[in-house]
Amino acid sequence: MALSTTRRTPLSDQVIAQLRGQITSGEWPVGSRIPTEAELVEQLGVARNTVREAVRALAHNGLLDIRQGSGTYVLATSELAGVMHRRFADADQDQVAELRSTLETSAAGLAALRRTDRDLELIATALARREDAWRSGDAEDFVQADAAFHQAVVAAAHNEVLAAVYADLGEVTRAHLRHDVGPELIADRYVSHDAILQAVRDRDAASASLEAGRAIGMCREGN
Repeated sequence: MALSTTRRTPLSDQVIAQLRGQITSGEWPVGSRIPTEAELVEQLGVARNTVREAVRALAHNGLLDIRQGSGTYVLATSELAGVMHRRFADADQDQVAELRSTLETSAAGLAALRRTDRDLELIATALARREDAWRSGDAEDFVQADAAFHQAVVAAAHNEVLAAVYADLGEVTRAHLRHDVGPELIADRYVSHDAILQAVRDRDAASASLEAGRAIGMCREGN
């Protein structure tokens, strides 16, 4: 992660851009802990104060969460995602479920019509990770894996605007998932997403939308 320097851009801005790139590219996923300050100093070849200033700037913009004694974690993939997280932190969860249903059912239908073989592979891989996370019993791992599955379906819709909006709502949807899942995974509340994958594989748009909406509804009924 060598820092590429320019003459006109202040060094702190270059570091901010470099760290933001690590986040938006997915190299540092939401929920992950970024390298320590000392590690970033070594990787980027800049002063500790410059790294600290950049990290604080990204935390102020909502991308990072600095936790004393624990480290710094990725909170959102963009400034807008951070704003959305703060804006809807106390939103009514039924209304968030309606928003998710609107976006995810539309995305699933489009994915069934537009998906490529590569999209199908990514969705299937995400589904397998979701199932592994459930079996692990770790609620937070399951939330992240479930969110990744839905993100893969949205990506397969090949609508850049829809994908960007959904990504910016990422922490809002993950908070909703945490609310539905609860602190512990309960065996009889597992909601399979196999039917979503199958409908997308079969290019059955109506069934894909139906199954995506049904999955959200079943999660809500479990609460």
